[in-house]
Amino acid sequence: MFALRFAHFTDPHLPLPPAGPGWTALLSKRLFGYLSWRRRRHRIHRPEVLAALLDDIRARKPDHLVCTGDLANISLPAEFERARVWLEATAAPRDLTLVPGNHDALVPVPWVRGLGLWEPWMRGDPGTGPDGTAGGEGLFPSLRVRGAVAFIGLSSAVPTAPLLATGRVGQTQLRRLEALLQEQGAAGRYRVVLLHHPLADGTVRARKALTDRAAVRAVLARAGAELVLHGHAHCARFAALPGPLGPIPSLTAPSASAVAHGRYDAARWSLVEVRRTPDGWRTAVTVRGWEASAGAFGTLGHYDLLMPAQTGAAGGGVADRAA
Repeated sequence: MFALRFAHFTDPHLPLPPAGPGWTALLSKRLFGYLSWRRRRHRIHRPEVLAALLDDIRARKPDHLVCTGDLANISLPAEFERARVWLEATAAPRDLTLVPGNHDALVPVPWVRGLGLWEPWMRGDPGTGPDGTAGGEGLFPSLRVRGAVAFIGLSSAVPTAPLLATGRVGQTQLRRLEALLQEQGAAGRYRVVLLHHPLADGTVRARKALTDRAAVRAVLARAGAELVLHGHAHCARFAALPGPLGPIPSLTAPSASAVAHGRYDAARWSLVEVRRTPDGWRTAVTVRGWEASAGAFGTLGHYDLLMPAQTGAAGGGVADRAA
């Protein structure tokens, strides 16, 4: 019996509001993003594809949804407001876990007009960590426990200079991340680490990379995790990260709203089914992708991952005893 079935999608890039930005809003890094949207990105990121993806997810009735960022394009206050409406229509906060992406932090935006509007989908379960300030500090890493699965969300979203899309997690999140991984491992839970930027070297160019990814990998190598999910790359990628008992799989998918363009694939999402076995955790992944000729999503592939049960910092955990 599966412990949990959850859907992962990323980078939906909702359309810009019809009114568009005022000129004062474009006196910043937003100008480059706006010109890119008008020139080509509005033809790539299609709302009808995203709507079909969500219908396809709902048809499979997962227990939980995970989105790894980039709902916005140029971080306009109106984008955060529209995305809040979209989130409300997509799933209740308890049923969807969100971490922000670089486009959600393209430029500094006051918390109450920006990412704070999405806080119910990002905040951890009550009593699982710091409550966070009005500016969002302390909100991450978040912890949400659903069945035997612990979703641990990181924010790698930071404003950067023009032509850069780098991210950073920072020492404060890293310290808390290690403690959470050890705690949840000792409790025998399947730990899923969520962030927008990839952790593996070479997945994206240096100007788009996570600047402290080596430090995050070092935490994972010490404390362990069962799965890492990310976005940002706009293409399907599988990587193996060093863990204390063996490789930790890291997965991503193309943008949830994209049509095929250049070297980038059309929209995909993953149905991840987790269950405990006598040998450890078994993860079954079904990849669903947009097939333009059919105007619908179809199954592109399926694979299984088998990870040994982690012992956690406190010695044998629930997973070990259950086995």
